[in-house]
Amino acid sequence: MNAVWIAPATALLLGYLLGSIPFGLVLTRLAGGGDLRAVGSGNIGATNVLRTGRKGLAAATLLLDGAKGAVAVLVAQHINPDYGVLGAAAAFFGHCYPVWLGFKGGKGVATYAGVALALLWPVGLVYAAVWIGTLAITRYSSLSGLLAAIAVPVAVAWWGNVEVAALFIALTLVVVWKHRDNIGRLLAGTEPRVGQKS
Repeated sequence: MNAVWIAPATALLLGYLLGSIPFGLVLTRLAGGGDLRAVGSGNIGATNVLRTGRKGLAAATLLLDGAKGAVAVLVAQHINPDYGVLGAAAAFFGHCYPVWLGFKGGKGVATYAGVALALLWPVGLVYAAVWIGTLAITRYSSLSGLLAAIAVPVAVAWWGNVEVAALFIALTLVVVWKHRDNIGRLLAGTEPRVGQKS
């Protein structure tokens, strides 16, 4: 009877392991930039990699953090077509709370984009459009990620896909929680824009 748990547990484990790969930290170290957690905000995501002055590494981090979320979904769906949500959730939480870094990971913005595109691509496009549009207008990376994450449950409701609604609501709540310090700085007018020093 326990065998029934093997497939979903495998999807969760592989998703978590993929999501927990700290690409920003790894790429920065390989490039001789030291420990990314000692730079700027101390975050392991692309925005903080950009603070090292290495735009190429920041772009690579952004793409890889998104790709690992998408790959986790696809791997889970390969195990079972109904397991995409498991892979998505596991990859997202693996990124935000990686065991290798004492459960202190990124804020989930790029990985959210990857899982959204892989699970429900029109919603993923909404996420990307809001993210890129807000960033282009305001140059606030945190605000861009927050508004994009908030837009996803709205888009899911519009498309009427209740199967993934609970997942995206949960992911959005985590993104908001992980950005609580940024929200405080945005309200105080002290949040740095992209291109400015923290």
